[in-house]
Amino acid sequence: MQRVLFHQTIFGPIHSRRLGASLGVNLSPTDGKVCSFDCLYCEAGYNAQGPGTSGLPSRETVASQLEEKLRTMSAEGAALDVITFSGNGEPTMHPDFAGIIDDTIALRDKYYPEVKISVLTNSTRLYKDDVAKALRRVDNNIMKLDSANGHTVALLDRPVDKRYRVDDIIEQIAGFGREGIVQTMITRGVHNGIAVDNTTEEEIAGLIAAYKKIMPREVMIYTIDRKTPEQSLQRVSLDELKSIADRITRETGLTVQVSG
Repeated sequence: MQRVLFHQTIFGPIHSRRLGASLGVNLSPTDGKVCSFDCLYCEAGYNAQGPGTSGLPSRETVASQLEEKLRTMSAEGAALDVITFSGNGEPTMHPDFAGIIDDTIALRDKYYPEVKISVLTNSTRLYKDDVAKALRRVDNNIMKLDSANGHTVALLDRPVDKRYRVDDIIEQIAGFGREGIVQTMITRGVHNGIAVDNTTEEEIAGLIAAYKKIMPREVMIYTIDRKTPEQSLQRVSLDELKSIADRITRETGLTVQVSG
């Protein structure tokens, strides 16, 4: 079974295709996965591996380890573009997410004031006031929307909460407007004998309609870069991604970043 990628709370810096030199913050366990999605393409594996035994890192642990890393990097003159919340699950599920964002902003301002703070979220917790307010305080609030079609979301992203409705999520993302960035994984394949494909005309048209409603600061589209739990999923070519991006820009006027 494919398992979690990150065995530390603070990891990197690593090179991010979309963000540059990125210092990662993992608010999930270091030996298991906690997520409100169970995506077919998740590099950290399926939720079935369990949450492990380490538990969620405390707010104090995150702040202490982040400060130690930033202090060391600053003293060494190390380059850094962004502090990114990602890791082995959904960061906004941490009960102290808002407080951790406050701590991170303070530490960023102390050691690397020019560095951006990014959160990669699957958008399932935007309804929570404390989460939404915290996301408005970061530089790059990057919210997932892989499809505007509930059937496709159920196949590809597999929300844990069966009450999930993609129309509600689109409304919540739209509440951020230009304060938000929308990120979409583009892929196709088969899972349990059922085709999974968000590259079709219907899918792209649906996404464009959603982007028009949201009107974010930017759209990021990307494709598979590493091994995925569902091995049939395909890496979409850079040419196809660029063609999709060109159409999005043409029909919405939005800036689209492509990562192939």
